[in-house]
Amino acid sequence: MDSFEAVFFIYLFIFIGFVAKKYFKERIDEKSLVVLSVYIFQPFLTFWGLLKRPIDFDLAIAPFIFFGISLLMIVINYLLAKRLFSDPKDRSIFTVSAVIGNTGNLGVPLGLALFGQESLPYTTIVNLANVFMVYSFGAYFYSRGNFDVKQSILNTIKLPILWFALVAIILSATGFKPSKEFDLFLQMGSFTAIVLQLLIFGSYLAKIGLSHIEPKLTLSVTGVKFFLLPLLSFVVLALLPIDPLSKKVIFMEMMMPLAVANVNLAALYRCKELAVTSLIFITSALFIPLLPLYIKFLGALH
Repeated sequence: MDSFEAVFFIYLFIFIGFVAKKYFKERIDEKSLVVLSVYIFQPFLTFWGLLKRPIDFDLAIAPFIFFGISLLMIVINYLLAKRLFSDPKDRSIFTVSAVIGNTGNLGVPLGLALFGQESLPYTTIVNLANVFMVYSFGAYFYSRGNFDVKQSILNTIKLPILWFALVAIILSATGFKPSKEFDLFLQMGSFTAIVLQLLIFGSYLAKIGLSHIEPKLTLSVTGVKFFLLPLLSFVVLALLPIDPLSKKVIFMEMMMPLAVANVNLAALYRCKELAVTSLIFITSALFIPLLPLYIKFLGALH
């Protein structure tokens, strides 16, 4: 399937979720959908994805590379923030928001569309790295240093995908291969998770308004998200002697628009959550016309 056609159908599910939320309003409770996704269907996707191929060096190193590039970008943003902003909240948003991308709701299905099922182990394990980024550096900067380390660790440990990932990694290391029937069972749950994640993302976008756009913050964050971060990621990945598919998936995941998790953290720590919601909508919209350019970059990673 042509890449652009595949991406179109990915966004079509997001659009369906967007329209459904606009039309049915409060009759659609996205919080209930999130519970179903996080505690039931995402574990299917994690388990199935990590059993698609044996754990080797290229797969094992992928989340560390993703995390390392993210940390490097945070350091650069932190230094730039001191020059660009005087408000501590603006500094925090600028420093970390562009790094917390939508690797789960959008990254996993987009990986399937662009690279096929071979990408699933990579997108799954990179998404786990992003989860740690959200609950560590994300929580730290949005709280401006006043976050509960113990609670953050507990929130991470409670996520079922981490435990299912651990079990899948152990089984993969022992040479376990699911039967045809069990694989079909996992596949059904996984594709349900993917569709549900896209619908949830569309539903959240339907609730986001553009009435609290802050021009300087918006331009700065989008500049990092769509220029500095791609450039940094491409240079680092081009220098690494790892599997080309691993490079391409990591680069794709770094390009994802801002995740809804940014709003959750901003609201929790009262860090301009309305401005952050606008950033999510804008980066999600800008990502579509920029995708053809990113696909060209993907083709250059060997």
